[in-house]
Amino acid sequence: MRLLIIEDDTDTAAYLSKGLREVGHTVDHAASGKDGLFMAASERYDGMIVDRLLPQVDGLTIISTLRAAGNTTPTIILSALGEVDDRVRGLRAGGDDYLVKPYSFAELLARLEAVLRRGRGSNSAETVLRVANLEMDLLARSVRRGSRSVDLKPQEFRLLEYLMRNAGQVVTRTMLFENVWDYHFDPQTNVIDVHISRLRGKIDEDGDAPLIQTVRGAGYCLRLPPASPRA
Repeated sequence: MRLLIIEDDTDTAAYLSKGLREVGHTVDHAASGKDGLFMAASERYDGMIVDRLLPQVDGLTIISTLRAAGNTTPTIILSALGEVDDRVRGLRAGGDDYLVKPYSFAELLARLEAVLRRGRGSNSAETVLRVANLEMDLLARSVRRGSRSVDLKPQEFRLLEYLMRNAGQVVTRTMLFENVWDYHFDPQTNVIDVHISRLRGKIDEDGDAPLIQTVRGAGYCLRLPPASPRA
């Protein structure tokens, strides 16, 4: 899933981003309330983690502004303010959960999974992706091709998720580096080719029609190959 962390403490943001990426999520980070509000309003996210005390625009203002505009993205508030009145204000502003610092990453992850589950059926949190007979359950972190289960490593899962979210469209190497590996430069490695090759080996078994197509000189596209003309 694609998540947005709005947190001005760089160490905390780096810690959360690393942990969430390790379990297979794609993570964006905003270091100020102003940037966070802009990103949340202009991009589509499956979930958000928002610090309450932020520079420029505070966390509760971000959430209430988004809710007023019809944005229902599941959101967890992080705060050092842990009194009952503080938690009530956070939930009334539109937060789906309120976690008091200090907290454990395991608890944060469990609460995140819970608010995402509650978001099932809403347009803001798509939980199952399908292309042909390939199905990805974003909450269960599982993939199936027809009746066959496909076992993917976290980075392979992120790569396939990005391809499925952009099914039918050509995605370039730059797009993959930025959105799957969080590189904003070309590291001059064959990491994409290696992962694409592994994905193909796992997805296109048992005579399945190949789904990951190479678009020469452009990138890759997840789609069914064109039908061969009949003789």
